[in-house]
Amino acid sequence: MADRSHSQGESVDSFNLPGNLAAKADPALIAEDTKHFAAIASSLTATIADLTQRLETVRKAPAGKGRQAVDRDEEVKRLTARLRSLRRYSLDICLGRMVSGSSPVYIGRFGLTDDDGRRLLVDWRSPAAEPFFGATHANPMGLASRRRYRWTGGQVTDYWDEVFTPGALEGHAALDDQSAFIASLGSNRSARMRDVLGTIQADQDAIIRAGSGGALVVDGGPGTGKTVVALHRTAYLLYSDPRLGDRRGGVLFVGPHEPYLAYVSDVLPSLGEEDVQTCTLRDLVPWSVADTSAAASSGAGSISADFPAGSVSVGSVSVGSVSVGSSSVGSSSVGDALKTSVGMVRAIEAAVRFYEEPPATGMTVATEDDDIRLTTDDWDEAFGAPGPGTPHNEGRSQVWEELITILLAKYEGEEPIDLVRGTLLRDRELASAFNRAWPILEPSDIVADLWSVPAYLRKCAPWLSSDEIRSLQRADPRAWTEADLPLLDAARLRVGDPLVSREERRRDAAEAAQRKGYARVIDDLIASHEYDDGEGLMQMFMQQDMRDVLLDEDALRSSDVDRLAGPFAHIVVDEAQELTDAEWQMLLVRCPSRSFTIVGDRAQARHGFTESWSERLGRVGLERVHLASLTINYRTPSEIMASAEPVIRAVLPDANVPTSIRDSGVQVAYGPVSDLPSIIAEFVASSGDGVACVIGDPSFAWPSPRVRSLTPVLAKGLEFDLVVLVDPERFGSADSIERAVDRYVAMTRATQRLVILTS
Repeated sequence: MADRSHSQGESVDSFNLPGNLAAKADPALIAEDTKHFAAIASSLTATIADLTQRLETVRKAPAGKGRQAVDRDEEVKRLTARLRSLRRYSLDICLGRMVSGSSPVYIGRFGLTDDDGRRLLVDWRSPAAEPFFGATHANPMGLASRRRYRWTGGQVTDYWDEVFTPGALEGHAALDDQSAFIASLGSNRSARMRDVLGTIQADQDAIIRAGSGGALVVDGGPGTGKTVVALHRTAYLLYSDPRLGDRRGGVLFVGPHEPYLAYVSDVLPSLGEEDVQTCTLRDLVPWSVADTSAAASSGAGSISADFPAGSVSVGSVSVGSVSVGSSSVGSSSVGDALKTSVGMVRAIEAAVRFYEEPPATGMTVATEDDDIRLTTDDWDEAFGAPGPGTPHNEGRSQVWEELITILLAKYEGEEPIDLVRGTLLRDRELASAFNRAWPILEPSDIVADLWSVPAYLRKCAPWLSSDEIRSLQRADPRAWTEADLPLLDAARLRVGDPLVSREERRRDAAEAAQRKGYARVIDDLIASHEYDDGEGLMQMFMQQDMRDVLLDEDALRSSDVDRLAGPFAHIVVDEAQELTDAEWQMLLVRCPSRSFTIVGDRAQARHGFTESWSERLGRVGLERVHLASLTINYRTPSEIMASAEPVIRAVLPDANVPTSIRDSGVQVAYGPVSDLPSIIAEFVASSGDGVACVIGDPSFAWPSPRVRSLTPVLAKGLEFDLVVLVDPERFGSADSIERAVDRYVAMTRATQRLVILTS
């Protein structure tokens, strides 16, 4: 984004009111603002110059090592993000002002002070700014008046005053307390969510500022601003709650689909928050569409001098005393509910445990001068080494090291222990027995075997009937579906990275090589007696702590980090009514604190939502649930809601249908499908920069980025100036709830016009 900051000394022409608003240009009404905006411009210039200099200084400073290097990198990141946030705004960093005493308090996107420490802008997230958003005539929160600005190109092109006490304002300013917001609702949409920070309403702000303890459910119908609340609450919590900072885990924001994430992608950066991880549920399992088993099996049979790298293919498993291979019973959609149940997610634990069973017989391990007996009790002890929650592949190194320790403790020969250890590490029979008992696993193989090996599925999920087990088998066990995501994710977290053993060996080898190299140089210096700095440096080099400091941690650190694996301090979930119990487990495992913001509408659940939020969430493991409701529809004109409400009431009589607060004067239009090209052509030619969406005709395309074609599912969470529904009677499946919900959702995406076409 271009740098819109003012240069030092530039005059500030902050108001550019059109002729029809000449009364608002009265100096008596705007002179104080003009003076204050000039101070803001000057402070922005100075602040940006200061941050630029500090960033340059930090970048030139030595990187250092360890914690010093991390701190330097974080400071560079912090300063860069702050500069980027400030440079994307000019005077429109100011949202408005409020008066409760003798002088106005100006509210900004970020806090700002001048050289004398005078507060020019109060950060919108601070407690001092709360009345600006929360004050109403019923509860003015101590305000006498409030002013909101409309900015265009860095200048005020309109403003609105609201009065809470008699005589608070004089003159000819607009005094409609909803005018600023109502005016913004009728403006054209774009491919990205527009900036609404300055017009957040009291009911939304109360939810944004609620605490982060437990699970807060924001329930609201179409157009109530649920997504606005979810995004701004994310920024607010990161500002107000130090427990949610990046070093404490940070915040994860989960949206329903990729078009939604693209639509809201600029909101959090515009609020100064660039470190929030955003994703869909599918993104939590990024490799779920790929067959990666080759990565694990490529090292089969090889023996490392330090650690056995053996692995097994789990396409054929031995269950009990019967060996069974992959079976092809045929793919079936029957049993999808079983696959998405929490029980099937828990079956992953049993599936992995199958590959963590110690050998049932002992063995003898030979050395140069002693035969060491490894008993079944010894195997049991070694297999108990990994701590609770240790992923399978990471636990291998702990089990292997414990085995070697047990054998060394039993050794009764006379060889040096280091030599004996090397002999044990290279023993192929021992490594082979260990690899069979605790192999490297590939997460996707675990799930694929459940859908292709009936005996394996029966062992891991004994509660399933024979018919259910048969229905769950597939000809292609890796033909993943959305229902498989929770299982793939559970397997991934339980099994861990199949390459972790190799990464550990690489890191250990690199550290050993560094230590050996440093030790040789230092020992040579000490032995030579030729270097004496008079400061006791040689004595320091003789200490192990100093040698540890010399290690290059950057060379040892792995760069392959899964930023979505968690744990996170807080998770925000939009369109949460669609999540299954198993999908909730994907999120719960990433948020041990159980701190959630859950945004959704039970009436928009495609497969029905007959429970209360507390019942649904309590069943999946969220017990401290607080409910907040939004009941005002700020987006959809009343004319459209009048047509949409009967659609959802027909199948859900108790649906939380919000009340629209504005009329457009345009009724819902109907016509034949043949009218579609002319409707879109007329819209593109006459609507300026507005956006349209055709829902229900995947083949429709128009040569303009302002016109999109989406399914009802992918349109969820979005909004458009014009929405055209094509054959809505064919939406969804024949199921009455799914079809009605799809129609209801599609109809309520429109902010200005809705057209329904039929064949």
